[in-house]
Amino acid sequence: MRFNSFRLLTLTLATGLFILSTSAVLPAQADGDPVFVGAGDIAACGVPGAAETAALLDKIPGTVFAAGDDVYPYGTLDNYKNCFEPTWGRFKNRMRVVPGNHDFNVAQGKDYFTYFGAAAGPAGQGYYSFELGAWHVVMLNSNAIHDLYTKEIPWLKADLAAHPKQCILAVAHHPVFSSGIFGVTYRSWPLFKVLYDAGASVLVSGSAHNYERFAPQNLANQKEPTRGIRQFVVGTGGATRTPFGRIWKTTEARDDTTWGVLKLTLHPGSYDWEFVPVAGGKFHDSGHALCSTLPAPTATAVATKPAK
Repeated sequence: MRFNSFRLLTLTLATGLFILSTSAVLPAQADGDPVFVGAGDIAACGVPGAAETAALLDKIPGTVFAAGDDVYPYGTLDNYKNCFEPTWGRFKNRMRVVPGNHDFNVAQGKDYFTYFGAAAGPAGQGYYSFELGAWHVVMLNSNAIHDLYTKEIPWLKADLAAHPKQCILAVAHHPVFSSGIFGVTYRSWPLFKVLYDAGASVLVSGSAHNYERFAPQNLANQKEPTRGIRQFVVGTGGATRTPFGRIWKTTEARDDTTWGVLKLTLHPGSYDWEFVPVAGGKFHDSGHALCSTLPAPTATAVATKPAK
């Protein structure tokens, strides 16, 4: 499956500014509902994990995502070519990526955008959206703090308003919640608020080098079964694993022993998830859920003139 070229879809007036929304339409799989599969925190030369997770992707069709920190220790072109290219690089023609801090800390991601090209969205930006079957997918940049409020959040609000969907999936490298010892930086919290207000269903992140699944929740870490966003932390792409620290009250499953990928099958109105471990891995997680549902708008009384 190959990606169509980006096309300009809408010119939306938001927060007093014209926000240009770029969106690419990806074809659904011919044999059923689309699959979105991948992980973050992937390739370090000399660490075997990326080769092992790439072997999983060889057998799983669909759109591959890379949730940031795609190479270690730095996002240089040499590291992409030497460490990422021999493993996950063979999926670039069906891949979508977001930048992590290790990707973005070299000249604001210059080599990241050079290596991934169209798979990274508009050069220098790091956020974009596309359609995947019945779902709207937003790929977000949780690193560019200086642009977050002035550019990315207005863009995200305009993009979601221009693509009203029951089922919305987001990918951002930094998680809003994580039990990993290096997992929470609060960078994605403002993005989570916009996603929650729009009724997004799923947020996929990396950063913590482990796997964690949360119940649908709001920004206050309160469960909201029908309205909340379910977050998956899947920093299990192949980099050295890191242990857990605290545990959040909304955590439903977690593991820090196994590399693997998250496979999401996106149905109209619902989704399946499966954590697929590498060969020899003992941890597995799977399930099914409905998309989040925004509450019905509250009826407002309208004053009318009495009949004469």
